[in-house]
Amino acid sequence: MAPALKTQGLRISVTEARGDSRRCRHHPHAPPATRDLPNSAISPAQSRLAKWHRFFVFLPASTQSRTPFAGRASAPAMQAFPIMSASNPQDPSRHAGLSFVQFVGLMAALMATNALAIDAMLPALPEIGDALGIASPNGRQWIITSYLLGFGAAQIVYGTLADRFGRRIVLLTGLGIYVAASLMATFADTFDTMMIARVLQGVGAAGTRVLAVSIVRDCYSGRQMARVMSLTFIVFLTVPILAPSIGQVIVLFGIWRWIFAVLALFGIAVLAWAAWRLPETLHPEDRVMIALGPIAHAFAQTVTNRLAVGYMLAMTFILGGLFGFINTAQQLFVDVFKAPQLFTLIFALIAAFMGLASFLNSRIVERLGMRRVSHAALLAFIAITVIHATIAMTITETLWIFAVMQACTMFCFGLVASNFGAMAMDPLGHVAGTASSVQGFVTTVGGALLGFFIGQHFDGTSVPNTLGFAVCGVIGLAMVLIAERGRLFQPHQAPVVEATR
Repeated sequence: MAPALKTQGLRISVTEARGDSRRCRHHPHAPPATRDLPNSAISPAQSRLAKWHRFFVFLPASTQSRTPFAGRASAPAMQAFPIMSASNPQDPSRHAGLSFVQFVGLMAALMATNALAIDAMLPALPEIGDALGIASPNGRQWIITSYLLGFGAAQIVYGTLADRFGRRIVLLTGLGIYVAASLMATFADTFDTMMIARVLQGVGAAGTRVLAVSIVRDCYSGRQMARVMSLTFIVFLTVPILAPSIGQVIVLFGIWRWIFAVLALFGIAVLAWAAWRLPETLHPEDRVMIALGPIAHAFAQTVTNRLAVGYMLAMTFILGGLFGFINTAQQLFVDVFKAPQLFTLIFALIAAFMGLASFLNSRIVERLGMRRVSHAALLAFIAITVIHATIAMTITETLWIFAVMQACTMFCFGLVASNFGAMAMDPLGHVAGTASSVQGFVTTVGGALLGFFIGQHFDGTSVPNTLGFAVCGVIGLAMVLIAERGRLFQPHQAPVVEATR
């Protein structure tokens, strides 16, 4: 039976699919999120309700007895896993769990464990390569790629485990693996030991990626999910801005091993925060037994949904271009542009444009829709990368031309990434854990292999990097066209709305 919402004397019945009508787990009585709909398809009463809820007004403490957790746990258990509710998000003392700001901050910190493990060591790759006996400059790229392969491969199991045992315990386990592997890398004295540590570090960080997306999907859907992901990305993207500089400072005043020690300390801090404040967001009735039939069913739904698969593959190719740039970034600044002293500064400026794009997306996505924003950004991404590749192949590219073109590319990437991820997950809310793991596996492993392929073609110029971006963008557009049956910018069908006095 469709839920009834009363406001301004109107009784509105909204019929939605199960996956699109999920309510926020830490705001269980909040109205369902508005999907990617044209404004004309939403009634005035719905518009008023959505406008009110977009500021994420919290529930009063008196409603705790009506939450889905009530009556299902003993008093000590309720204290150990607090319910997130408050009447005033500006007054943390009025509620027992996470406010919206804290929720976004924790999700960003979880995602930051991954970004730190990649970007912090970019300035130190020559020192790491020399210490471990890596002869070829292109061979140093394995320090990045081995991590990405572990990070991607492990995601295939985290979703199933999270759907069975809940988000919290699986997340804490992954963070523990991340900390242990960071310490192993700190003391690695051979290339083989470093590769094992990096793969295990990626395996641990994979839990933060899968569980962060699953937890957000437990709480939000549609445009509100895209908004939350964008806000998370704004905080998260400060890490790529700062991480190379952090690594550079550590190398200047210490040794490269200290970078991995800092990663271990950061992992411990996030682990403690999650253990102390994060409640379980997966309802007991939504847990899935580990059995071949249900797992196969969830996997089948994930890989047969046209929209989900199309945007997953599009994101894979876009990430391939990004990973190609990350693999060769240090070589580009040192070998091509002869400006190692400017590496961390320009890399930070380029990453800042990604953060700016995510902030812009959070402000416009609810009004314009995910498809209008991301499709326009993808077309701009292709145009910019084709122009950049043409410049690289026809004239002597300067550092500042490269920096400007790459910043524009990353701005478009920021608009694409937030929305493509949300659109790939949106039809699969009822199997969010499995869907997140499958999509993370495909996009990360596929993107890592594509990025490694691009990186291994580094020839002392920026051509392989810029051409790789352009080709990946064109193939990504082809995947989107298949997913959308050849139509771009078109919002999806509105829910059925019945209004009565």
